[in-house]
Amino acid sequence: MKTAKLTIGIISIVLSLIVLFQSCAAGIGSAMLNNTNDLSGGIGVFTAILLIVAGIIGIAARASKGGTIAATIMYAVAGIMGITSNGIFKDLVIWGVLSLVFAIVFAISIFKQDYSKANPAK
Repeated sequence: MKTAKLTIGIISIVLSLIVLFQSCAAGIGSAMLNNTNDLSGGIGVFTAILLIVAGIIGIAARASKGGTIAATIMYAVAGIMGITSNGIFKDLVIWGVLSLVFAIVFAISIFKQDYSKANPAK
């Protein structure tokens, strides 16, 4: 499971750059249309930040149960925000579903991975 968490962390960091670029473009498009009710660009930026942070935590603390729980929560929040957002940035739903898939993998690893080997002091 450590390898899966490392891979997902790296993919998450790379994808967050794509999400950040797309959300900035959606924000500019929304501003050009004078659409003050569309918040999908801002939610996309926040989702990208959560993807970056969760990816870094997932990589740095892949042998830690607490780090895995923290990354799971951040992926889940990013996924919920991405799915519930509606506006000009329609791709955010795809990124939200992908974040939820990452959260599910990390949640499974909480129960499947043996964390006693990572900390020999216990």
